[in-house]
Amino acid sequence: MKNIFTPLFLLVFITTAWSQKVEIPVDTTVTTSHSVTINSKNIDYSATTGMQPLWNNDGEPIASLFYTYYKRSDVKNTENRPLVISFNGGPGSASVWMHVAYTGPRVLKIDDEGYPIQPYGIKENPHSILDVADIVYVNPVNTGYSRPIPDEDGKVDREKFFGVQADIKYLAEWLNTFVSRNERWLSPKYLIGESYGTTRVSGLALELQNSQWMYLNGVILVSPTEIGIDRDGPVGIANRLPYFAAAAWYHDALPAELQNKELEDLLEEVEKYTINELTPVLVKGGFTETAKKAEAAEKMAYYSGISKEVILQNNLDVDYRFFWKELKRKDGVTVGRLDSRYLGIDAKEAGDSPDYNAELTSWLHSFTPAINHYLRQDLNFKTDLKYYMFGPVHPWDRSGDNSGENLRQAMAQNPNLDVMIQSGYFDGATTYFNAKYTMWQLDPSGKMKDRLSFKGYESGHMMYLRAEDLKNANEDIREFIENSLPKEGAPAKYYCNK
Repeated sequence: MKNIFTPLFLLVFITTAWSQKVEIPVDTTVTTSHSVTINSKNIDYSATTGMQPLWNNDGEPIASLFYTYYKRSDVKNTENRPLVISFNGGPGSASVWMHVAYTGPRVLKIDDEGYPIQPYGIKENPHSILDVADIVYVNPVNTGYSRPIPDEDGKVDREKFFGVQADIKYLAEWLNTFVSRNERWLSPKYLIGESYGTTRVSGLALELQNSQWMYLNGVILVSPTEIGIDRDGPVGIANRLPYFAAAAWYHDALPAELQNKELEDLLEEVEKYTINELTPVLVKGGFTETAKKAEAAEKMAYYSGISKEVILQNNLDVDYRFFWKELKRKDGVTVGRLDSRYLGIDAKEAGDSPDYNAELTSWLHSFTPAINHYLRQDLNFKTDLKYYMFGPVHPWDRSGDNSGENLRQAMAQNPNLDVMIQSGYFDGATTYFNAKYTMWQLDPSGKMKDRLSFKGYESGHMMYLRAEDLKNANEDIREFIENSLPKEGAPAKYYCNK
């Protein structure tokens, strides 16, 4: 492996804690050379990792953002080479998850279902999208090694970084610098975001167009949030049922005639019931006829694996947390929030919510040692800064979240912009059916529905942790990129049929 240390120029801010000095590198990179076998073909690539500053209007650095940039070595002309810009969520989460478990050239050493194994570490990712696109993983302020830079009085203006609108605005500025420095203005560009990262990239799609004059070819929403699309009240309650059915199916908690169905066939049936029958019942609330309410509770029990009695006790409004506690209560375990395949053990079997998120503790078990070792030893980035898996970004200003409308507006203004949604059926935090609902509501006109697509997987929030879905989900991204690239010379325009 070849190591090249490239100081663009190094500004260092010194902070003092416990009489020790911690250096925040503001503008520095390390480049290393590697290879990986993807779909049986050897791919040589460079990995550039380091810190790039964010400037204020006076040209002074106000933050230093940590990133890792993978570039295929045998492609000299990047004019037609796609660039994928990757964000995770939280808010406050580092880019580690998709970086070393999904699209990058290295993935965790875990078992085929995503559970930790030792010794910890990483291995080649034979399904990485690096064969068709270069990738940059960006860590927003106070995630990974990214940090704000205090002013001369030692203060940080948190309003510049920690909120829906602030996050979108400063990241767009940072991306302009990154694209310019790396000479990627001519490249087709894609944003991919996971969880809260979908709020981020949905907003960025329009911000990049309107403020940076940077146009995209695609946006990929992995396990999307609500992105500002309302689903409160009866719709929000009803939309839970398809996920309940998926989790119950996985844990063999359904009647035999449902358990014997293929998952997607079952979910199609539950979705139809949810839309056509359950939602109208919930709309009437307390004025629902007693017989109708009992009938709905019985059907919900049939599809969810929990009893009619507890559903009625909750007035048909079964909360997610209660479901995670209730589904396998008789077996003495809880099911996970972000991935309900995972099981947990509580201090008491009684109660209405789990003590902890079983899946997240499992993931941190394998991700944390792997990313810290990989960045330092394989990519040769040395720092005494702590790598924030989850950083101090709260309170987070969630006001003004119009990210879904921003994405719609970006699509309307840019005929070349397509959107793909990816969801795991067993995700109880950002459920697959709410993701479908987001897609259906994103463009009320229906005029752009042929540019919106959905892919589902038999796993959870991070569907790529399951070996089969790591392959399938990356292949779906690969196809999305290839299909969304316009033919050379094709104009970006709408046509009117006269």
